[in-house]
Amino acid sequence: MAQERNTDIVKCPVCLWDFEATIINSHLDSCLQQSELNDQIQETDRNIDDTAPPCKKTRISSTEAGSAFELNNANSKKLALETCAPEAKESRGGKPLAEKMRPNTLEYYFGQNKVLGENTMLRSLVETHDIPSLLLWGPPGCGKTTLAHIIASNSKNSSNSRFVALSATSASTSDVREVIKQSQNELRLFKRKTILFIDEIHRFNKSQQDTFLPHVECGTITLIGATTENPSFQVNAALLSRCSVIVLEKLSVEAMETILIRAVHSLGIRVLGEEEDVVGSLDSSSSSEPQVYIEQKAVRTIAHLCDGDARTGLNGLQLAVQTRINAAKLGHLKLEKTSQTILIEEDHVKEGLQRSHILYDKAGEEHYNCISALHKSMRGSDENASLYWLGRMLEGGEDPLYVARRLVRFASEDVGMADPMALTQAVSAFQASHFIGMPECEVILAQCVVYLARAPKSVDVYKAYDNVKACLRTHKGPLPSVPLHLRNAPTKLMKDLGYAKGYKYNPAFSEPVEQDYLPEELKGIHFFTYAANN
Repeated sequence: MAQERNTDIVKCPVCLWDFEATIINSHLDSCLQQSELNDQIQETDRNIDDTAPPCKKTRISSTEAGSAFELNNANSKKLALETCAPEAKESRGGKPLAEKMRPNTLEYYFGQNKVLGENTMLRSLVETHDIPSLLLWGPPGCGKTTLAHIIASNSKNSSNSRFVALSATSASTSDVREVIKQSQNELRLFKRKTILFIDEIHRFNKSQQDTFLPHVECGTITLIGATTENPSFQVNAALLSRCSVIVLEKLSVEAMETILIRAVHSLGIRVLGEEEDVVGSLDSSSSSEPQVYIEQKAVRTIAHLCDGDARTGLNGLQLAVQTRINAAKLGHLKLEKTSQTILIEEDHVKEGLQRSHILYDKAGEEHYNCISALHKSMRGSDENASLYWLGRMLEGGEDPLYVARRLVRFASEDVGMADPMALTQAVSAFQASHFIGMPECEVILAQCVVYLARAPKSVDVYKAYDNVKACLRTHKGPLPSVPLHLRNAPTKLMKDLGYAKGYKYNPAFSEPVEQDYLPEELKGIHFFTYAANN
């Protein structure tokens, strides 16, 4: 009689699922490994900034792991310490002020009231832990990564979701697939959703972005991407349709002042208002450490100079404070014996931020925004605005020859026959810029821009040629043949076929010649007044 198969059911002590006794050992090997990796991720999330690139996790094969019961917490902690050593050391060391001041709640998230103010849709979704897939689009330092950080903090407080952060500047497709594999296991075994944050998502090419598509579609991951580039150009259309685009604006001066004042207070620095008597308010202190003060005017100056970039503003503040404190320690500052104070003034913060930060990316959207503004300002004959947008581009590092080529196009498209010399001016400006380069060619381009802005405008030629293209596109049937009298007749055969027969050579006549130059089908059409629907 055949021996009965052992069908005893055993409950896994880790995931609490039921398995047959014959396969429980092999299951425990993989289940414990997954559990240890989850512990490492959670421990790393607590000790390391969420926005830093994730630590590489050592892969452990089943043969190396041995018995499942030989894995213990001591080994896993040692593994996490070894694989994450550089980031852990960095977290124990001094962080930039922008990282220290990154808020964990929406209470201290300033400057984006339009999308995250009271009673807004996104705010309610964040507070209820019901985040859809998002693309955060905005300039540097406007709060994209900080918003993801706040979502991460909320997910830690929720037992049904976990947060994983990657940066497209350092992560590879295999890293993404590894996270997706873990997300599938988390959803299957623990019913936990995974929120995957990809910083600088525009750095992934189209094929790498395709990796997310099926998993965003089926809900395995909730994708949050951050980008400074226009998603319409840099993100796959299929992925874009599966995500809600949140546009974050450049921070206002008022929002920047609020952020800076919060940072100043966190550093234990006192703010001196302009209306206060600075000398009288510098109270004496019995402490061996001098008290640091900063003028309200200095804070306001940083808010203006950082151009809406909170990261630049906070790091500029930190640089000014550290410079003054270090100078005092080295004896380069003469402290009053009665007050023992360090005062940070407007000139001190200007030294760290020597000029306003110019947001300009030669390959990004700001490139197209600025050239569009220049073109439209010249078309509107506003020479003042035209010079400004030219300066924005050149001072931001734009190729002067690119600008010169656009001026040549403008001279023909918008000035045209109203001033035919405009094209000569633009071509000369291009050649001169090519000869001498920057920065000497900037005044040449400025001269050309002013000339084109002041010149009379005519788009007759531009519109007429557009009408020609429209006529060709909308023509039904085969295009008309060239009339015989207009054809070239270099051979006897062609002449016998009637090529060039009846052509009237205009210089041979003293009076205007009546002759048709369009095909029979296009007689009566005038492209300067042509309408395609006719």
